[in-house]
Amino acid sequence: MERQELAKRIFDIASITGEFKLRSGITSDRYFDKYRFEAQPELLKAITEHMAPLIPPSADVLAGLEMGGIPIATMLSQVTGIPTCFVRKEAKAYGTCQFAEGVDIKGKRVVVVEDVVTSGGQAILSTTDLRSAHAKIEDIVCVIDREQGGTQKLETAGLKLKALFTRSELESAGTVS
Repeated sequence: MERQELAKRIFDIASITGEFKLRSGITSDRYFDKYRFEAQPELLKAITEHMAPLIPPSADVLAGLEMGGIPIATMLSQVTGIPTCFVRKEAKAYGTCQFAEGVDIKGKRVVVVEDVVTSGGQAILSTTDLRSAHAKIEDIVCVIDREQGGTQKLETAGLKLKALFTRSELESAGTVS
């Protein structure tokens, strides 16, 4: 699938207008419902095939953030052959009591995988947790950068954001008939 067609498909399937409170606390007139594109096997595969080049060659592990980053990281793992860990917002209180499940991240170069980035807040919190477990993290990849300060906030935390699409790109693709 060509990049422009992919952008239009994501916009058509996942873009909703109205009044929405985002995780960052801000209110937006547009919401990108990642579950709508993550639930479509053909679309999710095309997304991850286009995202694969965003992964630095030095990556040892992909870290999918709960919950929307997990399907993307899993498919990226299939496309790239890079192992995956699954990152909870907080450690579970039973079983292994871990916040990062799957492969060992200690001393590994980890790339954080997100669905949609607005302020970058959750990515920063999860990166802090992963770094406390001795993961080496410099890169975050996402499907959509809402262009609402996340890139700058992540840079301040020593992280580089690479987005498959920006909100502007998706909105432009959505206006093409």
